[in-house]
This record gives sequence, structure tokens and C-alpha cells, in this order.
Amino acid sequence: MRLDKYLKVSRLIKRRTIANEACDNGRVSVNGKPARASYAVQIGDMIEIQLGQRTTRVEVVSVAEHVSKDGAEAMYRET
Repeated sequence: MRLDKYLKVSRLIKRRTIANEACDNGRVSVNGKPARASYAVQIGDMIEIQLGQRTTRVEVVSVAEHVSKDGAEAMYRET
């Protein structure tokens, strides 16, 4: 699954266009390297998101195309 879609489905970022812009501006890194929106997310990847003053670090636990609102938090683990 693409990184921008994963961020939206997991509800780490509200909209896919915002996730795409964050990737383009270098605010999202995967495994310590800046990542493009087209990066293929895999289980075990460490994603770091910098939005404003807030930095969020998560580990990918599962990848799914469609998830309910309650199941979105089960897709990642905060570190």
C-alpha cells in the first residue's frame, strides 16, 4: 500500500492530499529516510511524521485497504 494511503486509512493524517503534501515537503520519513508518497509500506516499518511542533513515531503492525474507525489504531503502534 502507498504511504499516503496508509497514513489516511490508519487515520494518522486526516486526508490523503495532506499526507501527499507532507511527504512532498519532507515531513514524513520511513526507517530514518525521507519517503515519497508512493513508498510501499510494509509491516515493521518505522514511520515518523512531523506536523507543526508535534512529532509522531509509529511502527506499522498491519496493512489493510479498508478499516473501521475503531480498527484504525490497531494498524500501528506508537513508539
